[in-house]
Amino acid sequence: MSAQGQKIYKKSGQKPTELESQVARALTDLEITAKDLAADLRGLYIVAAKQVDVGNNKQAIVVFVPFKLHKRFQKIQSRLIRELEKKFSGKHVCFIAQRTILSKGYARKERGQLRPRSRTLTSVHEAILDDIVYPTNIVAKRTRVRLDASKLLKVYLDPADQKDVDYKLQTYAAVYKKLTTKNVQFLFPQDA
Repeated sequence: MSAQGQKIYKKSGQKPTELESQVARALTDLEITAKDLAADLRGLYIVAAKQVDVGNNKQAIVVFVPFKLHKRFQKIQSRLIRELEKKFSGKHVCFIAQRTILSKGYARKERGQLRPRSRTLTSVHEAILDDIVYPTNIVAKRTRVRLDASKLLKVYLDPADQKDVDYKLQTYAAVYKKLTTKNVQFLFPQDA
């Protein structure tokens, strides 16, 4: 198995796409060259990567990581995003945990067994929203229902991080729309 192959794991029989291979190669290069990230990157791998069109001829890379390794990725996520955005010039990078959604009628092992709350559609979409904006915190959410019955989710982010993430708000909205098909608007609360 090549060094790049150790940074991406696919189900048996599946080949990684070109983008996934590039991300895996970039992670391997970072493990070799960046001494401050080398120890933290050892043992970490990705499961998928997708490219999302943001608009204005910009693109974002969404990297899916195993749920079990997500906390370890979050420890180094800000440094890792900064380094990957340098390697993939002009593209924003988001890390999202690979989660499972179970339908209401999934086959239970025992009678009366409940579906875990963390596997519901609502819970997974909330977790994706938190993953997209990490390390910024969400301070408020509002759902606006328009007269034509369409919904718009307004997400207010921590104003302390405004200068760090202000230029990524359009990327966050495009990635969330692509993954969940829900309209979202990211804002910062106005001081009263």
